Amino acid sequence: MNGPNPLLEFFKRGEVARDVRLLAAQGALAPRAHEQLAILVLLLDDADQEIRETARATLDTIPHETIAAFLARSDVSLALREFFADRGVYPAEGAVEEAGAEEPFVDTTSAEESLVDATDTSDESLLGEEGGEERRRESITQKLQKMSFTERLKAAVKGTREMRAILVRDTNKMISVAVMSSPKLTEQEVEGISRMASVSEDVLRIIAHNRNWMKNYKVALGLAKNPKTPLAISMNLIGRLNNQDLTQLSMDRNVPEPLRIAARKKVVANRI
Repeated sequence: MNGPNPLLEFFKRGEVARDVRLLAAQGALAPRAHEQLAILVLLLDDADQEIRETARATLDTIPHETIAAFLARSDVSLALREFFADRGVYPAEGAVEEAGAEEPFVDTTSAEESLVDATDTSDESLLGEEGGEERRRESITQKLQKMSFTERLKAAVKGTREMRAILVRDTNKMISVAVMSSPKLTEQEVEGISRMASVSEDVLRIIAHNRNWMKNYKVALGLAKNPKTPLAISMNLIGRLNNQDLTQLSMDRNVPEPLRIAARKKVVANRI
């Protein structure tokens, strides 16, 4: 866990429809392990009895030793540790790899094969034609447009790279944020998203608050140069940029004027 849990915040604010809450209670939303567990625990107090019972049943399928190993991670919240301590499950002894629990506890991949098949556009004949890549993107877009909200949400978390590139710009914030929770999301994709002026500020904030992603210079540069990035975030990134990128930023008319001025001052200061 190297940043806030983006999907969890929607559940905490009560902004999630019943069908999506039920999906999460079944473990079928399948974000990263820490999000899945936190959401399941939260749903134990849902106002809907079916959702409460489903979440409890899903949690019961997770072996205690698996949860104990997860709780031993240094990045697990105190609230989660206390919740399971009250139920007799404590962190396992010994060091645990921080990156060892990214896969969800409840794997519903086989149940989602129909979704993957429905969005598979890797037709070799299509890709072999001139302009095939463009038609492929159009085909994916058309299929996504025909999906229900719940299906698009599943696709954001479990779909293909091309689908994530489209859904991260979805006007529904929960879907775009779900892309950032996808276990399949790669650092290369994050680099590209950090440069997108067509994504919401929420998506850019999620990137900025993820310590692992921000270790990547290209991600930091993408955010600094993105006119959609909140000014407070981009201003804090100036100190990380090299002189060449600072010089380009100081002349970039697409970014806010205070950022250009700050970049120009930094360039001058570096020459002294």
